Amino acid sequence: MKRRPTIIDVARAAGVSKTTVSRVVGSEADKVREETRQRVLDAIEELGYTHNAVASSLRTDRTNIIMLAIPDITNPFWPAVARGVQDVMDQEGYAVVFANSDWDSEREEMFLEMARRNRFDAILINPVQVKNDALKALHLPTVLIGSHEDYPDFDSVGSDSYGATRLALTHLYDLGHRQIGLIRGQRQSRLGYSRLRGYQDFLEEKGIPLDQRLIATVPFDEEGGRLAFQQLVAVDQPPTAVFASNDILAIGALQGAHEAGLTVPDDLSIIGMDDIYAASTTMPPLTTVAKPQYEIGQRAALFLVDRLVEKRPFSPSRRHLFKCTLHERGSTSCPRFLD
Repeated sequence: MKRRPTIIDVARAAGVSKTTVSRVVGSEADKVREETRQRVLDAIEELGYTHNAVASSLRTDRTNIIMLAIPDITNPFWPAVARGVQDVMDQEGYAVVFANSDWDSEREEMFLEMARRNRFDAILINPVQVKNDALKALHLPTVLIGSHEDYPDFDSVGSDSYGATRLALTHLYDLGHRQIGLIRGQRQSRLGYSRLRGYQDFLEEKGIPLDQRLIATVPFDEEGGRLAFQQLVAVDQPPTAVFASNDILAIGALQGAHEAGLTVPDDLSIIGMDDIYAASTTMPPLTTVAKPQYEIGQRAALFLVDRLVEKRPFSPSRRHLFKCTLHERGSTSCPRFLD
């Protein structure tokens, strides 16, 4: 079997040192004269040399690989976020490895240990259960995706879900709705409280009594949205409108309304959050509060690049929340008694 060419073989063929070859195939090609660099590249092509990135990482303590850890790869919210991350990291010369935890804390822990053990340079994560101190113990630059006030040592980039909730409820209130239900998503390890807090604060400000029967807590999937709808319409005084914590839950609620023989929005209004692609293709098209998904991924990646360049992974932490916008479509209207 023919021996694989080494960096020494390339150096001999090009008449240069190993250091020069390393600079050409590494991140310091700009330090090599153009004529010399071309000789090295010609030798590489002639010999069929392949750069050993693993060996290089042991010398430089860099792999040029980062991990993007998300909880649910089936959620259409994440592709645009991932695109924003990848577009930034591509320009910086980093590869992105995707890790899907499936809302499973053990899988999340396994992926984080994999990143540490395989010497990844940094981590972007929407955490499921891992705590601030455990992330800090990895000693890797890390940026959180989402609004995470309980991680004081890390940068975070997300959207203003509290403000988005109030925006959705204001839309329903202005249409004349006063009996408004909330479909609240339940994750495996924790509940998201920003939407609930926004819902409670809004009702209090408007003088509307809080009815716990109008709050349905279900898994973050379409089946959860369908079951939540069944629960809400079964109460003595069912809601005339429903706010779902994300579009997937809202689409499930639309399915529940169809199965119950109800017409949206004539019989009941439904509004979601995120503005995933499917929201504009439902029947009727879903009114929703849009989050800037691509920009969230892009800004998170830029924060991470800053940490990699500064080599100061923890202090001071930064937090950026994007504002959300209302996209009014066909699933909301005035309640029937106001027609």
